[in-house]
Amino acid sequence: MNRSDTLDVAHYLPGLRFGRYHLRILILCSLVTFFDGQDFSALAYALPYIRDDMRISDEMTGYVSSAAFLGQMIGSLLGSYMSDIVGRRPVIVVCTIGSAILTFGVGFASSPEQLVALRFISGLGIGGLLAPVWALSIESMPRRIRATSVTIIMMGFSVGTASAGPIANWVAPTLGWEGIFWVCGIMTGLFALILFLMLPESTRWAVATDKPPGKIVAMLAPFNPAFVVDRYAKFALLGETEVSGSTNPLHKLRELFAGPLKLVTPLIWGAYFCSSFAIYLMSAYAVIFMEHLGIARQSAAWLASSGAIMGALGGIALLAATERRGPGWIAVAPVMGVPLVLLIGTGVAIATPYFVPVLLLVAVTIGTGHAAVISVTSIYYPSIVRATGGGWASFVAKFAAVAAPIFGFRFLAGRNGAMAGYAFTAVCLLGLAACVLALAYFARALRADRDEPAARAQ
Repeated sequence: MNRSDTLDVAHYLPGLRFGRYHLRILILCSLVTFFDGQDFSALAYALPYIRDDMRISDEMTGYVSSAAFLGQMIGSLLGSYMSDIVGRRPVIVVCTIGSAILTFGVGFASSPEQLVALRFISGLGIGGLLAPVWALSIESMPRRIRATSVTIIMMGFSVGTASAGPIANWVAPTLGWEGIFWVCGIMTGLFALILFLMLPESTRWAVATDKPPGKIVAMLAPFNPAFVVDRYAKFALLGETEVSGSTNPLHKLRELFAGPLKLVTPLIWGAYFCSSFAIYLMSAYAVIFMEHLGIARQSAAWLASSGAIMGALGGIALLAATERRGPGWIAVAPVMGVPLVLLIGTGVAIATPYFVPVLLLVAVTIGTGHAAVISVTSIYYPSIVRATGGGWASFVAKFAAVAAPIFGFRFLAGRNGAMAGYAFTAVCLLGLAACVLALAYFARALRADRDEPAARAQ
């Protein structure tokens, strides 16, 4: 590389030390997922009130819960592809604004059918956010914290999911279930204004799409105060252009199955599917399940919120072991979770002094495994198809998200139904553990940082 002429941005950015600009991007991305999670989970905490108010059947409850998941499934593909075409920033900003408006609008629904329609449309925005946010973070962060940054970002989603519980407990008694959506929508809308003013674009995306050198210089300068703005006339992504320059979505999809990835990709999808079925079943119905098992509604909401936060923290701790010893360690969470879930599913722990602690530990193990699985959905792919890899993994996982509430409404029939719901969750956790252990074996031929082999030699 002629240093007086061309800068290889794919090697330059990952080699920088973590600084204030990195922190700004990380905070903004984490807040994106925070409000994304808050808007997504608002229905779960509003659902018991909606059932009382609208007198909707168990079957319709499943359709209402699944509507947002179906929107997310479609949105995950649209958002990941569009972020490769028009950029990470506009997709993130537009989806956040759309999520705010539509979440607010859900509060005006007057029938189950309107709830289904509004939750589906809002799901498009909620689902379209994650892959662009992952891509922006991975493409901006120093090499040593790229995987950690994704986990921190998804910690924002978990905390946002948990925050809807206290909002529901605070708002619902005075404003009704409608107020939960109004408050969440207004909060997301205010954040969208901040995001519009402060969120930067991915510099690597700008280089990949041949933006003018002057614009790229302005994007690079904030990362490093010592950057000499007039030193380089050209910018490149040498490690990426060797992989693929195609923007054809079908070509990008085929690259997810090239070489060793032909086994790794299906196992990632399988693990994400099983984990999503477990966590979305609980996200939709955990409060109702706990009510049927004798826990007061507000206490159940606090338990669900606390479990979500503790599960996200557990995911960060588990990721540390995963980065050092391989993805097989992700299986620790579901393997520990199976006997705990069965204590509820068989009724052994119900009405005992350790009932509430077991419920909390169940939520923690499910959340920990899910957070850890998300951290490996993109790391095995070259960066030129990393967003596509994350988007397709999310797309497949949303099949589980759609199916879980529809399949799960059969578990809403009182105490026995709730116990059966927990027992089925144990099956999901076993499937997750099996996929992760197989992934650990077949991923040995791959390196998480395969897209930048030359960076380690610098």
